[in-house]
Amino acid sequence: MPDPIYTLADLNSWSSTGTTLAVLGHPITHSLSPQMHNAALASMAQVDSRFASWRYVRFDIAPDDLPLALEKFHACGFLGLNLTLPHKILAFDRIASLDPAARPIGAVNTLRRTAHGWHGYNTDGYGMASAVRENLGVELAGTPVILLGAGGAARGAAVECLQRGCAGLWIANRTRATLDALLAQLAPLTNGIPLHGFDPAALGASDNSSSPGGAAFPPAGALVINATSAGLKPTDPLPLDLAALVTRARPAGVYDMIYNPPETALLAQARTLGLPTANGLSMLVHQGARSLQIWSEAPVPVPAMQAAVIAALAAR
Repeated sequence: MPDPIYTLADLNSWSSTGTTLAVLGHPITHSLSPQMHNAALASMAQVDSRFASWRYVRFDIAPDDLPLALEKFHACGFLGLNLTLPHKILAFDRIASLDPAARPIGAVNTLRRTAHGWHGYNTDGYGMASAVRENLGVELAGTPVILLGAGGAARGAAVECLQRGCAGLWIANRTRATLDALLAQLAPLTNGIPLHGFDPAALGASDNSSSPGGAAFPPAGALVINATSAGLKPTDPLPLDLAALVTRARPAGVYDMIYNPPETALLAQARTLGLPTANGLSMLVHQGARSLQIWSEAPVPVPAMQAAVIAALAAR
């Protein structure tokens, strides 16, 4: 039986024993978080009985209802919340306090209850860094990064790369105004790390000494990270032509934040070019594990979470 989807109206009569966690989104049908977290909690309960009374549920909350919903979740005694689209940015200015690492991202995906309100975190960057290390054997520290996209997911990834001391960050985006806005937001965080932007469509027309934007092109061994939605549909265009990139400077690998489908067109092209690849499944798991660690202050069984997500995807 699928996990129920609750709404704001359900909070008016909410009654629950034990500790309750929830994920909020709109829509929320696609979320794998309940399966992932409840599998982890079941495993944790075998070691520590207090987790036997913990459960994780999902709520469909419309954007306009988020401020009221946050008040009601706090009043109902929920210990923690995960936020997915479109709430990560909407909640940023509506919570009592912020983890310092989340401030430059401008978005939160994890809330922990305090006596004074919600304290916000962003675990997406941690999940990405952990996934890249686990799947591609690459540390962000000391590695040049080519980041595709300039939206919210890209901003979080960019901040993580800079905070971990990447060797340089090249951001590719087709809309120059959006790209320039992100570059301006990131400039105070570089601490001397080279930061450049370019149009991926102009990649093949560039010479061997500079990027389409005129900045020094990333060296061989860069990590390509796709933070765009290109690849969710089979008809989506490539966010970057890896064949043109390989002729310039062969990257160390390609990481796509998308996990469904498991192989996007970008990853398929990377595979044909012999490049190491990984999709966003492990990022989903590791960001979730970090959230659960924040709430529980206990060791979290990452393998149990990953197995639950794989099983849930297979069932679909």
